[in-house]
Amino acid sequence: MGFVIERVEWELGSQTFLWIFCSCLASIFLLPYFSKKAGLSFSSNGKGPHSSLVEFGSSAFFSFQRSFLFVYILASVIGGLQTVFGEDEYQLFGFSRKQMVLCLCAGVSATVFFGSFLGVLSDMVGPKNTCMIYCVLHLFVGAMRSTSERPSVWISSLSLSLASFIFQFSFETWMTSEHEKQGHRREFLLDTFWLMVFFESASLIGGQGLANLLVTDIERGLFFPSAPAALLSVICALYIRKNWHAHKLFSLREYRYSFSTTILKDKRIWLLGCAQGCLHFAVSVFWMLWAPTVVADGRDVNLSLIYPCFLGSRMLGSTAFPWVSGPGSFIPLEDYLSLSFVAAGLSLTMAAYDYQEIGVLVALFCGFHACCGLILPSLARLRTALVPNELRAGMISFSLAPANASILFILIQGGYHRNLSNAAILAMAAFGLFTAAGCVHVLKRWKRRTPGNWHEL
Repeated sequence: MGFVIERVEWELGSQTFLWIFCSCLASIFLLPYFSKKAGLSFSSNGKGPHSSLVEFGSSAFFSFQRSFLFVYILASVIGGLQTVFGEDEYQLFGFSRKQMVLCLCAGVSATVFFGSFLGVLSDMVGPKNTCMIYCVLHLFVGAMRSTSERPSVWISSLSLSLASFIFQFSFETWMTSEHEKQGHRREFLLDTFWLMVFFESASLIGGQGLANLLVTDIERGLFFPSAPAALLSVICALYIRKNWHAHKLFSLREYRYSFSTTILKDKRIWLLGCAQGCLHFAVSVFWMLWAPTVVADGRDVNLSLIYPCFLGSRMLGSTAFPWVSGPGSFIPLEDYLSLSFVAAGLSLTMAAYDYQEIGVLVALFCGFHACCGLILPSLARLRTALVPNELRAGMISFSLAPANASILFILIQGGYHRNLSNAAILAMAAFGLFTAAGCVHVLKRWKRRTPGNWHEL
């Protein structure tokens, strides 16, 4: 007698997305109520102790903030449209698993050997020009994919890797420099930091939805979303060129002297850079391994519904930033940042060393992204306190260089040679997050010793 075993595809319930959506709204719109209840008053001229999303600040600041976020959202959607398909792009051209890994290695190698100097280039020629380069790279890839029947996957991988690396520092650097140049209060930066994380995540979700609407047959229309991405790149570049201002340029000699005396000789910035690099490594490892971990043992899962759940969790984590960073916060910046790193590390540790049901794994990964949503604006706040704006891009790019080298090592040893298991790689990412927590804790101790050397926000 034969048996038929039915395989049921696991899916997230619709109530999960509803809960994340309602939680984000509640976190945003209840903040002013509880702030007032706690006795925190905000002046109408924007000179209170801390800004909030609903504070009545100057019209010039809100105009500047809306203009920047418009471009930042456009740039996020462009990146999402170009990378939403992932491995499907390689499979369409018949790439084997090893060829896929080699293509990824080529992209990461570009960020290791060239990306480290892109931050220096951004500081020297101005972040506005580097943001233009980001748009040009996406325009090139979008045009190539839209017009060629057999576009070069290798060139696309190299270009998109460099563009993704530029995105991590160029827009933030321009925003902080222009914010200071226009004379806005430094406290107002806090809102912009968490709104950047919030809208970037929302834009990636929107990019996935737009790509799914544009592609009905993957074998015929895989690269059709690249045409809208190229169009948006043109719009973004034209807007930047017309409305954004260029900043002071440095000579190589001036920049080298400033960087060596301000960045390389400050141990606090080394610790901050280590924390940034560890987070970048952990997030990159997660995006490489989350799908294989969830579908382990041949489990059927609708991955396209889990992806926006992660990004929604990051949005929710970012909305917690104004709650814990305000003047009435009961926990210092370094304390909640260390706890966030530890919580994120524990989430990856449990996923690495203990077999979990799919629901438990998804919950752990959502918790990891919620922690990342809180960590990202907090690190931006620390960068503003420690790093001069004119050296910000170079500092970020150099801090990410060791992380990118580690990612390249993981791809070669774990992806190509299979010498490292997925569990071991996740454990390495978790260890990096614990290391970042230790770096932030040491920063707190040094802050107590030299309080006058910090630019408080």
